[in-house]
Amino acid sequence: MAIKVAIIDDKASNRNILKDKLLRQGHFIITLVAEDGEDFLQKMKSLPAEKIPDVALMDLEMPHMDGVDAIAAGSALFPSVKFVVLSIFDDEEKIFKAIKAGAFGYLLKDESAENITDVLWQMHESGAGPISPGIAHKILQLVQNNVITLQQKTGDTGTKTFFDLTSREREILQLLVEGLSYKEIGNHLDISANTAKKHVINIYNKLHVNSRAQALHLAYQKGLL
Repeated sequence: MAIKVAIIDDKASNRNILKDKLLRQGHFIITLVAEDGEDFLQKMKSLPAEKIPDVALMDLEMPHMDGVDAIAAGSALFPSVKFVVLSIFDDEEKIFKAIKAGAFGYLLKDESAENITDVLWQMHESGAGPISPGIAHKILQLVQNNVITLQQKTGDTGTKTFFDLTSREREILQLLVEGLSYKEIGNHLDISANTAKKHVINIYNKLHVNSRAQALHLAYQKGLL
């Protein structure tokens, strides 16, 4: 089954390049193209139900309404749509603003066409939010620095109790932060991809989140790793 995609970017050249990349793969249908967040929301309101996208690829820096505001509004109005940032920006403030707004994943525009399409298909198949390796590494560093600061302030260097996660679930959360897929987590821990997926679902339920990006944001906020 083809994945329905919306592309939101203020540069026509970027929209056309991304559209061509996706259509060449054969697994994607472009149901909406917009030049900024405001344009996206207006077009979504008049889009037939059968054309509502599964995934919205959202740039961040755009006129009229930027990507963060569009993700926040779009997540509330269209909860079935998974919003994935596709941006040149990898600074911490933009990453966490986007995730807090409801972004399901965060990819950089310098990713290869093959990798972008692969992770989008994997997201559709497994439900795992796509995170570029560079973004995952930056988030991991922030989480680790946050833990060190918290320990220095509290004097607590022991294992923190957080949300009743088991040691295996904490291990899997660490691998999620590093950007591994269910299959890669399974290979790393010598368990099946399906078992890894069940652990991730349990983690999401305990953390009261519904995506990898939200789990990363919570891990950063609370110093969970």
